[in-house]
Amino acid sequence: MPKPPTRSAPRSRRSTRPRPRPTTAAPSHVVVGSRGHESRMVDVGEKPVTARRATARARVRFPRNLLKGLLERGGPKGPITEVARAAGVLAAKRTGDLIPMCHPLGLDVVDVRIEPLDGTTLEVRCTAACTGRTGVEMEAMVGAAIAALTIYDMTKALDPRIEIRSVELLEKSGGKSGHWKRTGGARARAATGPGRRNEVKR
Repeated sequence: MPKPPTRSAPRSRRSTRPRPRPTTAAPSHVVVGSRGHESRMVDVGEKPVTARRATARARVRFPRNLLKGLLERGGPKGPITEVARAAGVLAAKRTGDLIPMCHPLGLDVVDVRIEPLDGTTLEVRCTAACTGRTGVEMEAMVGAAIAALTIYDMTKALDPRIEIRSVELLEKSGGKSGHWKRTGGARARAATGPGRRNEVKR
């Protein structure tokens, strides 16, 4: 009686996708010293001097029927937008004193704008610019965050449910990584060459 033909085991298909290479670049803000990993301030002395600009925002959300009266009559401590705007400018100028590894920068301008988005939300936008060797993203974000915190301080006596939301970078330009802009809630890539990610670098 003839034997039935034997079937060979199916061969496994190997993926043709290239495997991601492990990252070998050392962190720029960390060194290995006698006590293990230690943070450090990056030396930017060799970087070229370029025009730098960044815009960040923060949003302050109020319970219903509260914001309109605040904008018309002010809060318990006075006009909230003017005090918050001054606080944002002062904070941006002191970023190097607040964030340990940030470089002190001679800012050319800090512009803080506060506008209502709707009946419950104020949006703070802070733009910082300088001509230097490192970026101003942190200055813009600190300015927006402190302005938002000042709005909370100026109004918290009316309702503790006031919230600060979405402190984030919107746009930056200058330096090695070029231009970057947030679009649709996701990071955009600049046209800096095919396949190259537009990473935010200070």
